[in-house]
Amino acid sequence: MASGIDLSRECKHVFEQIRKLKQHRYAVFVIQDEREIKVELLGVREANYSDFLADLQRGGPNQCRFAVYDYAYQHQCQGTSSTCLKEKLFLMLWCPTLARIKDKMLYSSTFAVLKREFSGVQKCIQATEPEEASHFAVEEQLRFLDRE
Repeated sequence: MASGIDLSRECKHVFEQIRKLKQHRYAVFVIQDEREIKVELLGVREANYSDFLADLQRGGPNQCRFAVYDYAYQHQCQGTSSTCLKEKLFLMLWCPTLARIKDKMLYSSTFAVLKREFSGVQKCIQATEPEEASHFAVEEQLRFLDRE
């Protein structure tokens, strides 16, 4: 189901700043007036995952959001004792259980637009509870990609 909501030029620009230029750690997006996806917040490159979760949920316990995060972690290289830094870009749909059903439907149907427009995202994550968006849960999903 397509929502008919457009992605602003600014969103595409910010995504490229994160993906290619590494200028921001993350971006949080919001649907404005049920017509367009806009950038709501940007995380500085030095921001951590706790900062991201706080910004993602800043709208309140009943507000949906989208986010892109450039996630970095240490990976144990197979067969060696050394580790290397891995970076993976993920796209998140945050639809808390307390959100209105209309908002959940709008954000869920619009998520496909972001998936299509944001090429280079390694993982798409949908979260409805803080545990599903937690550092542990996200890193587990990203590390699973290393095994594929």
